[in-house]
Amino acid sequence: MSALPELPDPAVNPQKARKGFDRVWHATLISLHGLRAGWGEPAFRQEAILSMVMIPAAFWLGRNWVEIALLAGSAVLVMIVELLNTAVEAAIDRIGPEWHDLSKRAKDMGSAAVLLSLSLCTCIWAAALWTRFVS
Repeated sequence: MSALPELPDPAVNPQKARKGFDRVWHATLISLHGLRAGWGEPAFRQEAILSMVMIPAAFWLGRNWVEIALLAGSAVLVMIVELLNTAVEAAIDRIGPEWHDLSKRAKDMGSAAVLLSLSLCTCIWAAALWTRFVS
């Protein structure tokens, strides 16, 4: 008996059989499909539109590369967490529409993660605005 792991069946997931640049190219296309799917979610769309204003504003507001990275990164982080929350919700909904305590718990935790990322972003931007205009 061989100690080598079995290769995944390419018929089940053709992405697993891809190599090199072809794999990177297809992974990029899949990621773009994910962004397009995220755009269909109102919360993600609102955060993305706000980020289109906030990220350029970060270059104006930040005094050095660290401040710019924190300001822009916090806006991007909100979108990342929102996409992950949407993925959790979609996976839970795929399992079944009936109410279950674990399903509710998973969705609540995803929502809490979004709230924390929004709070972090708000605090970073408030501190930057305060130091720029008040102190």
